[in-house]
Amino acid sequence: MQQRYGHRRTELKELFSLDPEVTFLNHGSFGACPRPVFEVYQRWQRELEREPVEFIIRRLPDLLAEARAALAEYVGAQADDLTFVPNAGTGVNMAARAVDLQPGDEVLATDLEYGALNFTWEWVCARAGARYVRAPWDELLEHVSDRTRVLYVSHITSETALLLPVEELVERGRELGLVTIVDGAHAPAHVPLDIEAIGADFYAGNCHKWMCAPKGSGFLWVRPEWQERVDGAIVSWGYADDANTFLSRTELQGSRDSSAYLSVPAAIDFVREHDDAERCVALAREARRELCALTGEEPIAPEHMVQRMASFRVPGDAHELQRRLWDEHRIEIPAMRNELMRISVAMYTEREDVERLLDALARRLRTSRSPA
Repeated sequence: MQQRYGHRRTELKELFSLDPEVTFLNHGSFGACPRPVFEVYQRWQRELEREPVEFIIRRLPDLLAEARAALAEYVGAQADDLTFVPNAGTGVNMAARAVDLQPGDEVLATDLEYGALNFTWEWVCARAGARYVRAPWDELLEHVSDRTRVLYVSHITSETALLLPVEELVERGRELGLVTIVDGAHAPAHVPLDIEAIGADFYAGNCHKWMCAPKGSGFLWVRPEWQERVDGAIVSWGYADDANTFLSRTELQGSRDSSAYLSVPAAIDFVREHDDAERCVALAREARRELCALTGEEPIAPEHMVQRMASFRVPGDAHELQRRLWDEHRIEIPAMRNELMRISVAMYTEREDVERLLDALARRLRTSRSPA
């Protein structure tokens, strides 16, 4: 075991600023930025503050284009078809508004979607007089009706941490004439990604999660025929008559610090140098098997749907268990529902981190099962 998970992982963990007193098993929520990438991020911030006008007015357009080109090459896209946004949620909101739903339209989604974006679709549908319909992913297309306008799915689900067959769902959705929107918040650097091959109309992703870029870095990819309908998060200088393109509308968004976006190429380089996807997936699946054996609960899905995150059922209140694991053991792991917890295996996660969780969980379960 030492040979498989040994000193290389410990040395890699030291490249992150994570608290060494915490067993951090929640990379999936907000990621973690390694020190070398964070130093690039701070360097861009210093350059911005050294001469703000020079940086924002004269240099930034070309710098953003270079960063977009590096990101596009990594995710399988053309650079001018994607734009930087603060997070995938912003991208999904922009896509939802671009569709221009009409009264009576329906948006069809799985029942595994991220809660905040369920609110997005409920809000957009309510304003349009449309309806948000949710169904199990494996019978999703059986719920398409003559009112269905949009098919919305996650690439990797948040609470249940399942890799969905997005290519197949998107292909079938497009055959049915639906607008296809993919929430890829967890996908970049989590799984190999070829956005153009997926074939959706819109694909939103995060760079700050598994790509380990600074917080506030995400992207929205838009199929060319939809780009003229996409607005920026705010209306600003990008709407001037002599500009007013997809990129101008979404990039010229008032005064803001773009350092997180400019740090994305450094994050990609770091991932390429240090990540071991096969090891992470193997450890996540191994952890899930052991956690299910410990809790006596059945796995929530087949193993092939598990990548670097794994959700598992626990007896009792998962939120109370989460609190105790943090308060008593300094283990950071999220409760996703009343009965679910989710473990993340990042490039720095060691077998020993999983063992700490197993030991602490076993103690908690013994305590909860002991007679009063």
